[in-house]
This record gives sequence, C-alpha cells and structure tokens, in this order.
Amino acid sequence: MAETPEHREHWAPGPHGPPPAPHRPRDEAGGRGGHLGSPPPPPPAADGAPAAGPVPSGPPPSTAPPVAAPTAPPASSPAPAGGDADAARRAVLAVRDEIAKVVVGQDGTVSGLVSSLLIGGHVLLEGVPGVAKTLLVKAMSAALDLRFSRVQFTPDLMPSDVTGQLVLDPSNRHFEFREGPLFTNVLLADEINRTPPKTQAALLEAMEERQVSVEGRSRALPRPFMVVATQNPVEHEGTYPLPEAQLDRFLFKLVVPYPNVGEEREVVKRHHVGAIPHDPVDAGVRPVAGPADLAEAAAQVERVRVDDVVVDYVVAVARATRDAPSVLLGASPRGAVALLNAAKAWAWLSGRPYVTPDEVKAVARPVLAHRLVVRPELELEGLDAARVLDTILGTVPVPR
Repeated sequence: MAETPEHREHWAPGPHGPPPAPHRPRDEAGGRGGHLGSPPPPPPAADGAPAAGPVPSGPPPSTAPPVAAPTAPPASSPAPAGGDADAARRAVLAVRDEIAKVVVGQDGTVSGLVSSLLIGGHVLLEGVPGVAKTLLVKAMSAALDLRFSRVQFTPDLMPSDVTGQLVLDPSNRHFEFREGPLFTNVLLADEINRTPPKTQAALLEAMEERQVSVEGRSRALPRPFMVVATQNPVEHEGTYPLPEAQLDRFLFKLVVPYPNVGEEREVVKRHHVGAIPHDPVDAGVRPVAGPADLAEAAAQVERVRVDDVVVDYVVAVARATRDAPSVLLGASPRGAVALLNAAKAWAWLSGRPYVTPDEVKAVARPVLAHRLVVRPELELEGLDAARVLDTILGTVPVPR
C-alpha cells in the first residue's frame, strides 16, 4: 500500500569491562534516531507533530510510487528498463510477500532493510522487545537465500568472539583461523549497545571495508554483507551508547513501531491457531531471490540517473545540518553520499530510472537523524534531530 511521507515516518544496534557510560538523552527514541531505515518518512505523532523517528513504509509496487513524482519521466530521462530490470525488481519486491508470512506489518522496516542491502549499507533497528526485529531479519535472509548469523551482545563479549581467532590444531600443531559469526551475509548484532566499546569497535572495519584483521592478516568477508544491529530505546541501565563514528557507519536508523490494532490482533490470532513462526522456513518462507538477483539489482541501482540539480540539493541539505545553530555535529560527507544512494535505491524500487527531490526528502530522516547531535541545552527543551531535519527540509530550496 503506497503511503506518502505525511502518513508514514517509521522506517528508521556487567561484570567485565569499565562501568557503563552515562545515558545520553539524544539517543532515545524520538531524539536522534527514529528514522533509520529505508525510504518513506515518518508518520505523524499522536499530537500531530512528526514522529521522532521511525521508518517510512516500504516502497510500493512500481505502479504506485510512495511519494509525489512526475507522472512521466522528463524527455531527457532514459526509458524505464525492462526485461531483466523488471525481473530483478519483481524478485526483490517479492521478498516482502514472503516476510509477510511470518511478520505482520512493518512494511517500512522491510523496505529499509532491502534498500540498504541493495546499496551495501547497514541498518540500526531501534524498538522495544517483542516487535519482531529478530524474526524480521531472519525471514528476510531466508527469502533472499542468504547466510544468517545472530550474536547476542553482552558485557563480557570479546572482539574475537565476533571476528574469529587463531586456534591450535592438535593434529598438525599449527594455528588455524576459526571464522567468527561475522563471516556471513547478514549479521544480526542483537542489543549492540550492551557490549563494551572495544567489542563494538570490532565491527567498524567489517562494516566499512568488508574485511577483518586478525593477527596482522586481513580476511575478506562474504558478499553481500550487511550488519543489522538492534537496541532497546527504553532500557539504558548497563548499556554503552554507540559513538558517533560508529553511528555514522549505519546507512539507516529505523525505529520499529508497535503494530496497530488490526495488526496486533492478527499476530495474536496466528499464535492462537498454532502458527508460531520462530523458524521462518518452517512457517513457509521460501527463497524468492538470491545473491545473483541482488547483484543485478544493485547494478541497476547504480545506473539510476541523478541530475546535477539533485546532487546539489543533496549537498545543500547535508551542509545545512552543519550550519544549523541548534546542531553541535552535522552530517558528514559520508552522510551526504548515503542520502544520495538511498534515494537511488528508493527510486529503483518504485520503478523510476531517475531520482527526484521527493526521493531525497523521503529518505532524509532515516539516513540523517542519527548522524546529528543537537545541542544539549536545546535537547533539554525538547528539541530533537527529527524536528531539526523537518526545519531544514522545509527551508532548503527544492530544485524544480
């Protein structure tokens, strides 16, 4: 079901080690991050103000674009690709139908995950326990025929528990490398903010360079590779807030919302009749696309046309976050690149071979909100990154 930016905003990861860092209010849901995750913008909050941070709903079929767009491509635009292009798009969009077999709703989060996978990004999911974050990621991996690993992040987790380590083989008395859970296609880093910074940092090289370095030797990770990290926006005792350098590595921050009344009723009803989907495969999720389809789709996303005026608009939005007087730290150039790539993925999923400012605005919150640091004194007054972005998007001139 196609939804406009006005209707959806939810897209938007002990006994050992140092004591937990103090909680920072800007990391709460509704503060710096409610939008991470793919495309469409967040839905309005109950009081009529834009929600602080969720994920836009998933891109509709190619016949129903999620945001206002020209009824036909400009004369200078290439005609929509057919044949293989349509086949790859249909295969990728079919993933949503498979996930729906075990997860009710959450279309925006699904679209964010798929968009991120197409452009080699990573996703930070924020939501309270019990909203199907883990099940959603497992179902997506099964529908795409990708290897899946899950790591429960705890205060005593060591970097080698994630990256792998050298172990002595008694048979030949040689040290051999034993791969850690990072050597997969989709890694679910559950409650990433519960592990100390040293272990969090072990992910940085993997997320940025798709490799890990152990004992001075670099080892490449499988392709595709995506980290999906989760964190609880409510429980902060014993947590280690993610540093800005790590937050900047996440393409999207998606806030996973509670289901609406109808969706929650369906969830309860499915459990009542015994359809408990702890294993997506047992619940009927089947591969409808694979690595080859993703590679073809990613190549097509790279070919999506972006006019210079749209590039200028992306740069203007990113620079405006740095010039805003209420912002202590604005979006980096990496954030500007992420904004453009996410807009290209959104346009491709919507069946358009070019990017318009509407796509840029649709993904701005999930891409940029978690990268901004609002001045502490203004945070105490209730200002958050989502509202700052609303102001910026409303004031930066939109190219026509």
